[in-house]
Amino acid sequence: MLRLTDLYKSYGAHPVLDGLDMTVNTGDVYGFLGKNGCGKTTTMNIVSNIIQKDKGRVEFDKEAPVIGYLPETPMLFGYMNAYEYLEYIGACCKYKGDIKQRTAEVLELTGMAAEGHRRIKGYSRGMNQRVGIAAAIFNDPDLLILDEPTSALDPQGRAEVMNTISRLSATGATIILCTHILSDVERVANRIGIMKNGRLAVEGDINDIKESFSSRGRKLIFSVFGEPQAAMPIVNGISGGKFLFQSKKNFFEVSVPPEDTDGSMTAAKYMKELAENSVTVSKFEIETKSLEDIYMETIG
Repeated sequence: MLRLTDLYKSYGAHPVLDGLDMTVNTGDVYGFLGKNGCGKTTTMNIVSNIIQKDKGRVEFDKEAPVIGYLPETPMLFGYMNAYEYLEYIGACCKYKGDIKQRTAEVLELTGMAAEGHRRIKGYSRGMNQRVGIAAAIFNDPDLLILDEPTSALDPQGRAEVMNTISRLSATGATIILCTHILSDVERVANRIGIMKNGRLAVEGDINDIKESFSSRGRKLIFSVFGEPQAAMPIVNGISGGKFLFQSKKNFFEVSVPPEDTDGSMTAAKYMKELAENSVTVSKFEIETKSLEDIYMETIG
């Protein structure tokens, strides 16, 4: 769908994009992450042709793609209702189909059909965001860009917007989701890119990235009946100082060596020794890193 290659952009003497490479595939919900000021919005403005790049390539898989863009704070006309506003949007973008029918379709898709006849000035911020998404998808874009669509929303507003994004994803829409709310990305995205120093430090399938980062420092977590100190001599006897042992209340953690890629060999060894020494394990899990862990490790 979209490929950015060796993209550069500076504002005066301040470089923002420094050789950015990025790929968004058709049907992706792409979580675009990074600190404030790292260049996410600049990138999206270049992709949307709002500003010009200094150098590099922006390539789409088709000529003259249609792009829908929802800024962080959409400016709507409060004196209109949603139906009137979207019919206005349809006229502005010279929609070739039936504007009234398309208005009804996008309001249904964004869950705003029932509220569509109310004046926009009486909407909550979450409702405003959903009308903004309806406007962004009105012309059936090839790529939909959402810039912080859930920022400053209350939990109900966030849930409404995320449900809308999930519905759009189910239709096969290609979406770039720029946000600081990592739980939202984990909920809907299949691929992510994390910006650092003007380029992507991490990019790929979200599950593959989690597996890759987890394998670098995977831990086994054993919950035991009674005090975990009873397991200490057993753990120390197995590890020989090679594994980290940390006692916390009624469980302990053991780091997995790099050669045991999935932790299964280490887990089997501990389970066997603990059982033979009458230490009862009530729960066992292999810890994997969350997107928050990966993000913090990446940006430092």
